[in-house]
Amino acid sequence: MKGIFIALEGPDGSGKSTIMKLLNDYFTERNIDVIVTREPGGTEIGEEIRRIILDNRYDNMLPETEALLYAASRGQHVHEKILPALNEGKIVICERFILSSLAYQGVGRNLGIKEVKMINDFAIKGIRPDLTLFFSVDPEITLKRKIYIKGGDRLEREGYEFHNKVYEGYMKLLKMNPANVKIIDATKSIEEVFKQSIYYIENILKTKEAEI
Repeated sequence: MKGIFIALEGPDGSGKSTIMKLLNDYFTERNIDVIVTREPGGTEIGEEIRRIILDNRYDNMLPETEALLYAASRGQHVHEKILPALNEGKIVICERFILSSLAYQGVGRNLGIKEVKMINDFAIKGIRPDLTLFFSVDPEITLKRKIYIKGGDRLEREGYEFHNKVYEGYMKLLKMNPANVKIIDATKSIEEVFKQSIYYIENILKTKEAEI
């Protein structure tokens, strides 16, 4: 793969979408090929799966079903969109990837990190981000804002106990993960969060260039 794969992770409402747009503008202005995408979603099939996963009508969805749907969307996403873009030498910035499933379904839904990792490994065939930026912020603060403004989707409305458990899952995973995961203080201003993000991305770009 000639490109760079960057994943943005963190609690709902931590600013991932805002920073992804700013990163897209940053690289586009510099005539650098970049693709921004999201999970679940990113492809026509993936967006249909996203609609099902987040639909408030499906409050009886089993955790196992939820985890398998995320993995199915991710598999389609990797093979249809992410991998081709990386092979073309593009920067791919994705809002959420496998770390989210490990935290939300593995820990939050009590399915087990190992078990959720296994079904995702089958789906993505070894594709992993070169860099993961984790936007660290108290989920209770961000959820209040999102639910107040938009009403909240099926997962956002699971309650603070669930989302705090997911956040604890993230913390556990970050302790286990290698050095390609960088923590961003998402309590800072948008400008400062963007500055932190660009710092780590520029470093991975320089490392990649040095390897070529």
